[in-house]
Amino acid sequence: MGVRRSAAMIAGSKLAPTVGSGYVRIVLDRAIDGIGPLRSAAASADTKLVDAGGDVEKAFGGLLRMHTSLAGVQGFVTNIGGLATAALAVPANVAGVTIVQCHLVAGVAHLRGYDLEDPRVRNAILACMLGEDAVAALVKSHRLPSSPMALATSPVHDPVLDTTLSKEVTAELVGRTAGRRAVTLIGRRVPFLGGAVGGSSDAWATWQIGTYAGHELKDRRRH
Repeated sequence: MGVRRSAAMIAGSKLAPTVGSGYVRIVLDRAIDGIGPLRSAAASADTKLVDAGGDVEKAFGGLLRMHTSLAGVQGFVTNIGGLATAALAVPANVAGVTIVQCHLVAGVAHLRGYDLEDPRVRNAILACMLGEDAVAALVKSHRLPSSPMALATSPVHDPVLDTTLSKEVTAELVGRTAGRRAVTLIGRRVPFLGGAVGGSSDAWATWQIGTYAGHELKDRRRH
């Protein structure tokens, strides 16, 4: 738990100050390359694959459980303080859970045979971060051309899509921040309740995003 806590706190302290246009790309880079005690997404995924005896789906399950647990720990740690710490803790919480979720989706992509250096794959990772409902709505409104899987395997890379996804994911993060702030500020009035609420909320959101990525990013190594 000590490593998990330090990973969350390092991510939060380095990425919390701003949520600007380039924020999600910075988070994605850190998640793929690794930050502090959090190893690169590919290295973490490869370790799970070895532990699973080469079974990609078992490795995916292990990766999902690990990141769900990590998200829950950082959510508890960054929301356990009182109202006086909320101004600093909420941005740190958002930064911590975002990098954990990016790390998870990038790990899933690596397990399934995608090149994490490919800009098309990076866009697919960001699309997964939006979640199934948001992606469906964006595709329906023609603000997103297609699903994460189609983005990852597109014949060409569309630079305009980089900007679109960055804006949409940033907007989603801001929306989640507002919702998290309302819930956790209530919880902060009762000792440990804020931590419990924040931890369970982040764990559930991470499980959903990881599961969606698992459904979307089909195993390309079978073809």
